[in-house]
Amino acid sequence: MKTKHNKKRNTAFLYEALVKELTKTFISNELDRRDKVLDILKEHFRKGSVLHKELELYKALTDSHNLSPRVAERMLSEVKKVYFSFSKEEIFDEQTEVINKTNKTLGKNVFSNFVPNYKSLATISQIFSDAVPVKKRVVLEEGLIQNITAPKRVKKKENLVPIDNLVYKTFVDKFNKEYTGVLHEEQKTLLNNYIVSFKDNSLELKVYLNEELGRLKEEVTKCALAPEVKSDNSMANSVSSVLEMIEEFRTQPVNDKMVERILKIQQLVREVQS
Repeated sequence: MKTKHNKKRNTAFLYEALVKELTKTFISNELDRRDKVLDILKEHFRKGSVLHKELELYKALTDSHNLSPRVAERMLSEVKKVYFSFSKEEIFDEQTEVINKTNKTLGKNVFSNFVPNYKSLATISQIFSDAVPVKKRVVLEEGLIQNITAPKRVKKKENLVPIDNLVYKTFVDKFNKEYTGVLHEEQKTLLNNYIVSFKDNSLELKVYLNEELGRLKEEVTKCALAPEVKSDNSMANSVSSVLEMIEEFRTQPVNDKMVERILKIQQLVREVQS
């Protein structure tokens, strides 16, 4: 008898489907719906939760490439060992809560969202499942190991288009009310990092901001030392306020308002440099 994969019982699929829905809310600027998606993600996929731990196992297998067969086999073995140490009942109950909350607050159409790597996620889910016959699991594991040992595929440029569209549809219109023209490269980089930050618990965003705020502070400090600024109290005070703002950003949670302010500082630095 053929075992049918239930995507709603695939933790990685649930997460990716919600992330896709979150992206849609940014595009359509549906703030209330966005908050509902974020609430589900934060509550059930927070660091330390069983679903987050399970999701990390999926990522360990989907994000690994170009490994030797020996290392790939050992990784799969260790991942399975960790997975089977989890409480299946706890995972099931948490998945059920995610499914029910999604259906109730967002609608069943969320589960129809396109997830690009669904095939890989389905394979891993079946490898984790005791309900899948041993013979089939062995075949799936062999295919997974082949993927892990293969070189990483270079992402096509068109994959970045949705994020670019997202950036322009959510922030650019609002930003361009005060600043004309298109976004500069560093501004697009900031927005891209912000939009996808929920995927890795904001890790990449934090790393990026640490570097970018350091760069902006250095450039604004140079501006403060310019003779024309030092001789003008109003300009000197404004520059000083910007520097204080940059320092405050390092200890504040990232939100839309902060991103908009950093965009403006990036624009200011650009204008000073030109």
